[in-house]
Amino acid sequence: MNSDLSSGQESTVRAAVDWDAEAATFDDEPDHGLRDPDVRDAWAGRMKEWLPSARSHILDIGCGTGSLSLVAAEQGHRVTGVDLSPRMAERARAKLAGHDAEILVGDAAAPPVGDRRFDVVLVRHVLWALPDPEAVLRRWCGLLRQGGRLVLVEGVWGEKSPVGIPAHRLADMLTPLAARVHTERLSGDARLWGRAVHDERYAVVATFPDPRTAARHTEVVDVHLILRRGDEVLLARRAGTGYADGLLHAPSGHVEDGEDVRTAVIREAHEEVGLDLAPDDLRAALVMQHRGPGGQPRIGWFFEAEYGAGGEPVNREPDKCSGLSWHPLAALPDDMVAYCRAGLDAYRAGHRFVLHWHEDGDAIAYEPGGVSRARMLGET
Repeated sequence: MNSDLSSGQESTVRAAVDWDAEAATFDDEPDHGLRDPDVRDAWAGRMKEWLPSARSHILDIGCGTGSLSLVAAEQGHRVTGVDLSPRMAERARAKLAGHDAEILVGDAAAPPVGDRRFDVVLVRHVLWALPDPEAVLRRWCGLLRQGGRLVLVEGVWGEKSPVGIPAHRLADMLTPLAARVHTERLSGDARLWGRAVHDERYAVVATFPDPRTAARHTEVVDVHLILRRGDEVLLARRAGTGYADGLLHAPSGHVEDGEDVRTAVIREAHEEVGLDLAPDDLRAALVMQHRGPGGQPRIGWFFEAEYGAGGEPVNREPDKCSGLSWHPLAALPDDMVAYCRAGLDAYRAGHRFVLHWHEDGDAIAYEPGGVSRARMLGET
């Protein structure tokens, strides 16, 4: 909801809707009923990314007529759905008949699940309308098993009188509670909504470590594509992500659960720049341990591929990237993310293993003439 509105006003908005009366036509919206195969496939793809790869117990809060619950069940998960409306719940039960699922009637803010705990708490378009969302988030986190995750799909809808929770506000509420908070912009994917949308829509995935392994050091693994066109490399200008926006970076992303680094870079290349790369198109070029200013260490794998492999690159994520451009490897632009620039410079010089460790006061952007944080490993 608009940050100018109080939590009490948010609850008034939702209370004004007769959800039992809405149940009969609720699935008419493309992203509610998922009746269009393209819309359904788009949500199924996102759900596969957000949910664990292993069979898990999912709590779908505010499940409505059960469309996302059904997607989760079809992907092999056990599902418990909760909705305040008896008629919504009735439709959800019919939709999930024959699957490992149960649908309960109850309040989203206090789901009637007793002392049961879940691997994932999934909530779509509910939190914005509840009073005291911070207290509700704490309650939902308490429903997770050790090592569980919270998946929230939210937004700010409308242009004249917007309602919802901005992504940065939700991330701020979750940061003190979770080990990691990942925000994924959804507005640019028209397939999810059955049409192009121009307001703010996003997902947040918050992960919670298992306390039994909390003392064990772990690092995020990211992957980067060095796409070569002769002496040039492809760079993408970040936009709308909340990190390093306006700066250039190689196409990149994170390794997901169950992936190896090569599979991850193939997936990210397809999602970001539309390339259909094969394993033989790739060569491991560089491995870098890096740390952003004030951040946690990460391991970055840089892979090289030649232009023409997998097709013509296009910007497939305009909500995260304002454009693609080619640049001479020997004369890279200054307006780059510092560690990516360091990685490409090391790659050009023939190095294979690099340490790039920002100090807390460093800038995220590359600074010409500044102190270099890159250290080549295994060399004097």
